[in-house]
Amino acid sequence: MFPYLSPKRSNLTDQVYANLPVAELIEHTLRMQQGVLAENGALVVRTGEFTGRAPKDKFVVRDTFTEDQIWWGEVNNPLPAEKFEILYQRVRAYLQNKTLYLRDVYAGASPKYRLRIRIVNELPWHNLFVRNLFIEPSPEELDSFEPDYLMIVVPGFRAEPAIDGTRQHNFTILNLSRRIILIGGTGYAGEMKKSIFTLLNYLLPQRGVMPMHCSANMSPEGDVALFFGLSGTGKTTLSADPNRRLIGDDEHGWDDEGVFNFEGGCYAKCINLSAEKEPQIWAAIRYGTVVENVTFHPDSRIINFDDASITENTRAAYPLSYVPGAVIPSVGGHPKHIFLLTADAFGVLPPIARLTKAQAMYHFLSGYTAKVAGTEAGIKEPQATFSACFGQAFLPLHPTRYAELFGQKIFSHDVRVWLINTGWTGGPYGVGRRMPLPYTRAMIQAALSGMLDHVPYEMEPVFHLAIPKEVPGVPAEYLFPRQTWPDPGAYDKQAAHLATLFRENFRKYESFASEEIRSAQPEPSAAYSQ
Repeated sequence: MFPYLSPKRSNLTDQVYANLPVAELIEHTLRMQQGVLAENGALVVRTGEFTGRAPKDKFVVRDTFTEDQIWWGEVNNPLPAEKFEILYQRVRAYLQNKTLYLRDVYAGASPKYRLRIRIVNELPWHNLFVRNLFIEPSPEELDSFEPDYLMIVVPGFRAEPAIDGTRQHNFTILNLSRRIILIGGTGYAGEMKKSIFTLLNYLLPQRGVMPMHCSANMSPEGDVALFFGLSGTGKTTLSADPNRRLIGDDEHGWDDEGVFNFEGGCYAKCINLSAEKEPQIWAAIRYGTVVENVTFHPDSRIINFDDASITENTRAAYPLSYVPGAVIPSVGGHPKHIFLLTADAFGVLPPIARLTKAQAMYHFLSGYTAKVAGTEAGIKEPQATFSACFGQAFLPLHPTRYAELFGQKIFSHDVRVWLINTGWTGGPYGVGRRMPLPYTRAMIQAALSGMLDHVPYEMEPVFHLAIPKEVPGVPAEYLFPRQTWPDPGAYDKQAAHLATLFRENFRKYESFASEEIRSAQPEPSAAYSQ
């Protein structure tokens, strides 16, 4: 399909390194002075100007193929097809006589739904990144590999907005009709990962498969659990359970047979990482792992994981095989439990609540968490963040499409859905305290083991949440947030405020959502009836 970028033949350059092993990619990176080795053997790199994704610079080509399918707006910025062709030809010209690193990978552990993707990189460590993050074909499969999609990644190429139609010099562009992804002007490797996730979010719902921004693990007996949550809510930490086997830490599909990982690796946040709190991630950072934007302790090559001087978004990319007991191939049965994680900095939501099907769809569609004061300039108090389906930035279709599919899945397979607040209790951020991680783990374990099937529940009036009255290993006073506040009246005011924010956010989906989803909205006025 793309003969000009075949591993066997290329009319772009005489130097195309195809599917190099780990050691050679590291050698190329070191020789080109694009990275250094840490004492633990990991390859430490800098991503340059961008240390995170640039969602405002992500585009989908708008043509007759996509016109009526894509959820156009601030998430999916349209790019005219003629502008894409201009940019594509300029990128091809840029690649003339350059050394390139090609990699053929699968996206999706299910043979029935996996995509064959050919990735062309300008940087060798980028090629190592995708080798770690996606699924390697066998040598026999590589011999006959014919890609479904092509991704070209050129961080050294800078777009010219007046010519190319971009917002600024960096860009991520999906051309769904041409089956091409172009990424340029940025060295942040996460753009590659999330572009493929966006692509799967477009393709799979059309085949009845639920794409999910979640982690997944499995008990020794095969019981699967899913963890949805935005950054900072504990998705990766809570799914990395030494008593359960990891299926994957970020992106999965749910078909008629069960759950399957989209990836073959993990992209874990590293800020404040320690062996005591996150032993699995700590142990996975070794030779072959790519670690982004960290510093070293003075006069050493020992990584200083507490240093956020470059960015809070420090990351490590490593293959699933680096996680002891990981499920490979990364597939499992239908989930028995789903946990929707939020870090509520308002201190309102309970640490655990059992959701009805309608509430599960509503909270899935809302995708709530909160930023805390001080994390970004200008934030003086908790700020609500809503990201539809816990991954709004990666949804090419309307969010209600995914919420309805989510509801169908949990109903068909009788899944228990839980809301877990890993955020604050006893008051908002700056007044209250963060929910202790051991208590959160105990609550999740109680749900997974079935202990919470046999305890009494109390209904909370504002969000209509069913809260267990007792959880083994958790002090009862932690379970009901209003009781942890010194001033219950202050809690009522905060609860009404958060409920209002939920309702305001939901307005943009209300006309598209079913009556069942609409019925799960919170009642701000109920806060003062307690």
